[in-house]
Amino acid sequence: MTHPLIPQIIDLTAPVAESLGLEVVGAVFHTSHNPPVLRIDVRNLHHDTGLDDCEKMSRAVEAMLDSEDILPDAYVLEVSSPGISRSLTTDREFVSFKGFSVMICTSEPYEGQQEWTGQLIRRDETAVYLNQKGRAISIPRSLVIKVQLNERQA
Repeated sequence: MTHPLIPQIIDLTAPVAESLGLEVVGAVFHTSHNPPVLRIDVRNLHHDTGLDDCEKMSRAVEAMLDSEDILPDAYVLEVSSPGISRSLTTDREFVSFKGFSVMICTSEPYEGQQEWTGQLIRRDETAVYLNQKGRAISIPRSLVIKVQLNERQA
């Protein structure tokens, strides 16, 4: 379940990232840690994301979040690169990773399974489509909770 502040945090940090040539690809607020940890994943739009990119984003976002005062208590900010084993969330990622091996997790069993692997075909408003050994499978988008690049081949 996404923390209720995440959409607001993404809205605030996306323009900051864009000004640095980066893109926010995800954010998670781990409130079970003490202090809580806010992790923001960024990707460099022009080359591999490096430590320098994460440092610049961290400095800019820290100052902005402190001035906006949306996180009332102490927290730890982590800015990192999503790496290869990351979840696909944006339309752009679904287009970019067409044909790649992915794992899809559903909130409840669909056709007897909650975990699906195969080559990504596409995503639309109603479903995520996989090629599983030459057979096209459509999984209702309303059931999909995660689509992640699969390091193990399907």
